[in-house]
Amino acid sequence: MQEQDCIEFLQWALPRLHMRWPGFRRVRKQVCKRVGRRMRQLELEGIGAYRAYLEVHPEEWGVLDSLTCITISRFYRDRQVFQELERSILPAFADTALRQGRRVIDICSLGCSSGEEPYSLALLWCLRLQARFPAVRLRIVAVDTDPHVLARARKACYSPGSMKELPDDLREAGFIGTGEGLCLRPEFMRPVQLIQRDIRKGVPDGPYDIILCRNVAFTYFDKPMQAVVVRAIYAALRPGGLLLTGGHEHLPEDHRFEPGPEARFFYWKTGKHDR
Repeated sequence: MQEQDCIEFLQWALPRLHMRWPGFRRVRKQVCKRVGRRMRQLELEGIGAYRAYLEVHPEEWGVLDSLTCITISRFYRDRQVFQELERSILPAFADTALRQGRRVIDICSLGCSSGEEPYSLALLWCLRLQARFPAVRLRIVAVDTDPHVLARARKACYSPGSMKELPDDLREAGFIGTGEGLCLRPEFMRPVQLIQRDIRKGVPDGPYDIILCRNVAFTYFDKPMQAVVVRAIYAALRPGGLLLTGGHEHLPEDHRFEPGPEARFFYWKTGKHDR
């Protein structure tokens, strides 16, 4: 399959899955390889034959949808985010929870892939902040649509390459070397509940203090679906809650969040724009 043929196919197919081509431009080769393998499984010659197959086998759209799942992830991705969480945001939420008579900070990680993001949060809290707030714990709901990456998250064993940005003290205290790589110690897995769900169909019930939706909805979904997701996230956050996005992402128009002073990643539910 020629690359240009695959590009034209994706430009045709992605909108039917509520996704958009620009988000896939840089990862197109990964998706095209998967599509090529699927065509060989079906013994189809040429991308035109696969397009025709989709037209007469509507159940195949679900298979194609699974082929578009991008699973790029690593620990402490965008270190600036985790530095700000440690410096001010998580301590502030801990103080607020205690004032409100709560002992839990509720967090949701959307598009958690193999678990690197929620486990980064668990390591940060348990190893650097828990001692300051012994009465408070994190409760993290981690969501992905791909059962294969969730299976890897449940195993929680990783290659050193996925930890290049993880601070040394967290890596050394958090992992055990095994024949399967570096495996997360069980105590750092306990705060995380892994759930399979397509966030185009809804966000797990909150309320949450923090929702991370980074390099997923606002990169790959089309504008109408982005609007659906951002409304669902807003509804699932507590008043004063925080949405964290990817560094190069932008929220759709008419969102009700207030951009934070911390950096472009941070959006607060202040209620200022409710109507």
